[in-house]
Amino acid sequence: MYFCFVKGIDPHTDSSVLEEADVLTSTEDPCNLVVWNDEVNTFEWVIETLMDVCGHSAEQAEQCAYIIHFQGKYAVKNGSYEDLKPQCDAITERGINATIEIVAG
Repeated sequence: MYFCFVKGIDPHTDSSVLEEADVLTSTEDPCNLVVWNDEVNTFEWVIETLMDVCGHSAEQAEQCAYIIHFQGKYAVKNGSYEDLKPQCDAITERGINATIEIVAG
């Protein structure tokens, strides 16, 4: 549930502007698993992690590692939050920064 405020009306003085609504949020929104660059982890460790955790080929993992290094971050995989969450956790458990971001639609 959330409250919807009507623009231009003060919700503190006019109680009629508050609307209660049920909101269905989809857990199937497309997401990206983003790996972030740091100054700690080696290319070899990032490549090995992407191969082990994400199932990347050696070439794909190497390309991702270079993009992460030069761009600061890279979406190494996409899918649902439920699919990406265990992979994100596995990457961060290896000391590599990773997040899950919802793809803007």
